[in-house]
Amino acid sequence: MSDETPSRGHVLIADDEEAARRSLAQILTEDGFTVSLAANGEEALNLVARESPDVLLTDLRMPVMDGHELLNRVRQGFPDVPVVIMTAHGTIASAVQAVRDGAEDYLTKPIDVEDLELLIERILKRNRLLAETRLLRERVDEKYRFENIIGRSSEMMEVYRLIEQVAPSQASILITGESGTGKELIAQAIHQRSTRRDAPFVKVSCAALPETLLESELFGHERGAFPGALARRAGRFEIAAGGTIFLDEIGELDPSSQVKLLRVLQDRTYEVLGSSQTRSVDVRIVSATNRDLTEAVRDGAFREDLLYRLNLITVRLPTLRERRSDIPLLASHFLEQAVQKYGRSPIALTDEASAWLGQQPWPGNIRQLGQAIERAVLVTGGD
Repeated sequence: MSDETPSRGHVLIADDEEAARRSLAQILTEDGFTVSLAANGEEALNLVARESPDVLLTDLRMPVMDGHELLNRVRQGFPDVPVVIMTAHGTIASAVQAVRDGAEDYLTKPIDVEDLELLIERILKRNRLLAETRLLRERVDEKYRFENIIGRSSEMMEVYRLIEQVAPSQASILITGESGTGKELIAQAIHQRSTRRDAPFVKVSCAALPETLLESELFGHERGAFPGALARRAGRFEIAAGGTIFLDEIGELDPSSQVKLLRVLQDRTYEVLGSSQTRSVDVRIVSATNRDLTEAVRDGAFREDLLYRLNLITVRLPTLRERRSDIPLLASHFLEQAVQKYGRSPIALTDEASAWLGQQPWPGNIRQLGQAIERAVLVTGGD
């Protein structure tokens, strides 16, 4: 393999038979892999610690430290390193036990090179996907850290404190606040700080769907449930299994959907449209509204028992008028985003402009402020 050719992956081979390990090393090296060699388990363990190989390929029977002990030590100290067992036909039962103990797979000697390479490629592909998933998770975690939610006012500090307390619980949470106050961002932060963070976060905009489609969207439908239902479709509750479902603009739910949602909250069950089978669901419900639901209850537009179930915990987001000290921070943040978006040279926010922004009423709150800054970047001719 030339220096310019990137390695397909790093494989560590542990085998006390020199001819066997060197033969495998030559084949894998010619096929583009970086290969390290160890004559026993102890030597292999030291190389694992020093080199962090992508795959450890080890024989079962070796002196000093055999393959079983090596597997256990790697599982304890380096759980991200996959271990593949090489075994003779007479020790297949031991290899199967090793797989049960955490080995990735086993191959019988003499090794079929094609099978070996397919197995290594499968492991490397899975490792790449896991790394990408981990990176994505880290980016999401970073985005929804409190430090990255713009706002240092006492009003926002109170919101952060409440979220810290309630996010790890399974309680239903109702987020209230005017349009544009950042309710979805807070819902995401709650999910990321909960025990369900590794499961889906599914958003449903209750106002964006007509009544005729909302029930199907939430609970799914079977084929033939209504004209045009040509195939079964999973609902948002099914997709969010084990995670969090965010019901935005919950005050727009029609009466029929309110009844069905109440059942989910009470019994953790629902029925798919077009089916009489009852299904269980394990989701946490976080909802949001810009309406006064207490007033909606008085007007008969919203069920009182549903409101009680939804707002076990209420998180109220302050308006921008109530947190004016945060306006310069938000404005600077949006200014930086807009400059990057449109490829502009750096633009400064003057003291006069910052003071003017702080005096405005901002009925559209954070969303309106962000749009105003972006529009200013587009039309300004200087810095």
